[in-house]
Amino acid sequence: MLIYFVTFLSFILFYKYSLPIKQLPPWADEMRLLSFHFWEDLLILFPSAKSLKSALSVHFSSKMASKAKRKCYSKLNTNTMEKTATTESRLLDLPDLALETILEKLEPVDLCKTACVSTYLRDICLSDHLWKRHMKQKWGRIVGLVAQMEWLLHVASQKDFLDGAEGRGFLSKLWPVVMFKFNDERKPSQPSDTCSIVSCYRALETGRFWFPAQVFNRENGHVGFVMSCYDAELSYDSHTDTFEARYPPHGPRAVATESGVTWDRLREVPVDNSPHDLHVSKCLIDLRPKDHIEIQWRRNKQFPYGWWYGVIGHLESCDANDTYCRCHERDTVVLEFKQYAPGSRWRHMTINRKDHCEEGNETDGFYGGIKKLCNKDEISMWQRFWPTDTLE
Repeated sequence: MLIYFVTFLSFILFYKYSLPIKQLPPWADEMRLLSFHFWEDLLILFPSAKSLKSALSVHFSSKMASKAKRKCYSKLNTNTMEKTATTESRLLDLPDLALETILEKLEPVDLCKTACVSTYLRDICLSDHLWKRHMKQKWGRIVGLVAQMEWLLHVASQKDFLDGAEGRGFLSKLWPVVMFKFNDERKPSQPSDTCSIVSCYRALETGRFWFPAQVFNRENGHVGFVMSCYDAELSYDSHTDTFEARYPPHGPRAVATESGVTWDRLREVPVDNSPHDLHVSKCLIDLRPKDHIEIQWRRNKQFPYGWWYGVIGHLESCDANDTYCRCHERDTVVLEFKQYAPGSRWRHMTINRKDHCEEGNETDGFYGGIKKLCNKDEISMWQRFWPTDTLE
C-alpha cells in the first residue's frame, strides 16, 4: 500500500509542476479531471471513488453537451437570419413588374404573411389591384352592387363614430382594417384606407360585415318556400364555410334566422329596392309563352316580397301551336308555376300586360313585379332547386 501511495504522490507532484505557465483554456480543467490515468490510479488507492467518477463524468459531459448545443443553436440562428435576409434581399431586388407577377400568384393568406415582412412589401401586398382577383373569385357571385353600396355606408358610419371617439383612446380597437406587425418596425403601422378592397375582404371573411344577398328555398327548403328566393342579411362563418341569414321581419313578427346556409343557395340582390317595395316591370310587352320569369309574391301586405320562379303559358283559347300562337299580342298574360300540381290554385295566375302593378288578395297572396330571365345561368340556378315531388 505504501508503494502505491508514493507512486500516487509522485504523480501528483509531477502533474502539478510540469504544467506550462501559460493559462490553459477553460475546458482543460474539466478534461484533466477526466484523465484515464488519473482515475485508474485513484481507483486503485480508493475503490469507493468509483461513484464519484460516475457523478463527475455525468456532470461534465452534460455541461459540455450544453455548451455544444448553445453553440450549434447560435450558429443555426445566425444562418437562418442570414438566409432570411438574403431571401428578402433577393426578392426586393427584382423589378417591380416581376415582383408583382409573383405576388399575383399568392393566395390571400400568403399575401398577408408577405405583407408582414417589410413596409415596402406591405404597401404592395395590400394594394387593390392584387385583391381584385381574390374578391371576384370568392365573393363576386354574391356580393353585388347593393352589397357594395352597403359596405360604403358601413365604412362611412364607422369613420363618423371613430372620428367622434378619437380622443377617448380606443380608436385602434375599432378600426375595421387588417392590422399587421412588421419586422422592421416595432410600432404598429397606421391604419390603411377602410374603403380598400383588402379591408372589405377581411370584413367579409371574418363575418363582421353583414351584407345583403338573396337565399333560395329559405328555412332549409321549407315546403312553403320551394322555388322562391328571399332577401336576407348574411354573415360568413369561415369555420364551417357556411352563412347565417337574417330575414326581414313579417309585420310584428320577430326577425327569422337560419344557420348553415351553403354557397349554392345564394345570389346577389338583383334589384336595388327594398323587399317591401314593388319592382317596376319593364319586360311585360315582350313576354311570350315558354319565357322563363321570376315574379314578386307576398302572403299579405305586411310580408316582404320574395321572388318566385315560373314560365309564361298559353291562353285557354290558344291551341299552343307555335306557328299560330298569338298569345303575345293579347293584353292578358298567363303565369304558370309548374312545380304545383294541375288543378292547384297556385298553378296559374293571369295579369294584365298593360297596367299590371300588384294583383291578388288576402287569400291567394299578392303578385308584384316581373323580371324576364334571359341568362341561361340564372335559369339553371332556379332549376337546380326543382322539387322531386309535385307540390299541392
